[in-house]
Amino acid sequence: MTHLLLTLVSTALINNFVLQWPLGVDPLLQTPAGTARQRVHALGLATTVLMLISGVLGHALYRGLLLQWGLESLQLFVWLPLSVLLIKPLLGLLARALPKLAFDGLWPLLLGNAGMLGLLLFAARDNLDLATVAAMSLGAGLGFWLVLSLFSDLRQRISNNDVPLPWRGLPIDLISAGLLAVAFLGFNGLIKT
Repeated sequence: MTHLLLTLVSTALINNFVLQWPLGVDPLLQTPAGTARQRVHALGLATTVLMLISGVLGHALYRGLLLQWGLESLQLFVWLPLSVLLIKPLLGLLARALPKLAFDGLWPLLLGNAGMLGLLLFAARDNLDLATVAAMSLGAGLGFWLVLSLFSDLRQRISNNDVPLPWRGLPIDLISAGLLAVAFLGFNGLIKT
């Protein structure tokens, strides 16, 4: 149980998929600057649930089918359609379950998130078990949600300041993401193995 909790915290804070490896940075930078707080939480929740479901199902398919039949080289051809096919039903289910959050229009942002594919590639490379992959998926989704919320707050603070014209838009967003990554480096000494 301790191993799963450490995996979850480590993936969310220390080995963050958005800041440590730039996986899933596309939705972070493509989210409009004036996005409402509910929209940010809708994207974070949808990404977390999608990472958890696609991580567990993708790993089960990899272990149950591809490894058994010696078809490991086809892993990308299984994982990509799996995550794409799960997006629409998941957004519909979340929209019915939580009608106050706006899940419409999130499909392109979830489609461009490379974090789900990176998660499955890490799990296959390290030969992780299903419980560890589930904890890693949940931690990656929660870490994405945390970074998305912090980045939204940072963007809101920047929009109220006088930023020089050449630095507006993507340049200041990239600098802000870099500073956020440096801030997350402080969590490196949190877990000692």
